[in-house]
Amino acid sequence: MALIDLPRVGFVGLGLIGGSLALALRESGFAREIVAFDVATETLRRGQEMGVIDRAARSLPELMAAVDIAVLATPTLASEGLLLEMLRNPGSTQCVTDVASVKGNLCSAAAKLAPELAALYTPGHPIAGSERSGVSAADGELFHGQRVILTPGDFTADSSLALATQLWTSVGARVQLMDVGEHDAVLAATSHLPHVLAYALVDALAQSPLRDDIFRFAAGGFRDFTRIASSDPVMWRDIALANREALLASLDEFSGHLDTLRAAIDSGDSEKLESTFRTAKTARDGFARELARRESDAR
Repeated sequence: MALIDLPRVGFVGLGLIGGSLALALRESGFAREIVAFDVATETLRRGQEMGVIDRAARSLPELMAAVDIAVLATPTLASEGLLLEMLRNPGSTQCVTDVASVKGNLCSAAAKLAPELAALYTPGHPIAGSERSGVSAADGELFHGQRVILTPGDFTADSSLALATQLWTSVGARVQLMDVGEHDAVLAATSHLPHVLAYALVDALAQSPLRDDIFRFAAGGFRDFTRIASSDPVMWRDIALANREALLASLDEFSGHLDTLRAAIDSGDSEKLESTFRTAKTARDGFARELARRESDAR
């Protein structure tokens, strides 16, 4: 399948993820031109100053008319309406993709459009990020060696999928295809649940009468576990609501395990505690080895 040589790439939203991808595309030499539209004009000005984008579009239709590939990189709850607007007014765009960490609502919305419009959409999600936010935190190496999940629907054209794949591989990402339902369930367990737990722990401790001593004497374990509670609260509020069903299922499953541990502690069941901790350690050590291997392969 013929791909576009030096495509023009547009971004709707220019935060950490959009800005990092734009910067990575610039550094890789993939794009002929990088254009962005964002309701925050200061964000666009900063993006141009940093050399992340070439120019700003004054409206969404202007952007869609100017690019071959359009990347939607806005907050989760704003994404559905913007995606539909982009697909209904595609301009010269041949591929519309996104970076949202919840895919089910977007795929359902796209599937209701006319086939020729829905065909442009390839849902995407980079498994990379930071607790930092905004275009000023853009990192051109953010996606290098990292997985990007594409969840094409029955409506997705092969040409759109090929362009989205070309886009991500050009910045050193490892593209993997996945069913949309599986994606949302996996991300609920591996990303959305940990963020909810980190926020819940820090919030609970912040309201404790021992708050000052707790934070004064907290050490590395607390720091490492709660780092992600410094992430953008609005973004994670939106993700939790958008992936409500899968996240609730993960929360219920985790709550059951927590209840079991509580009962073991209450009854003094040392065998149950050690067995649980040992099983968890084995699984975590295996994950650490896999992560080290991935990082080695990426270098």
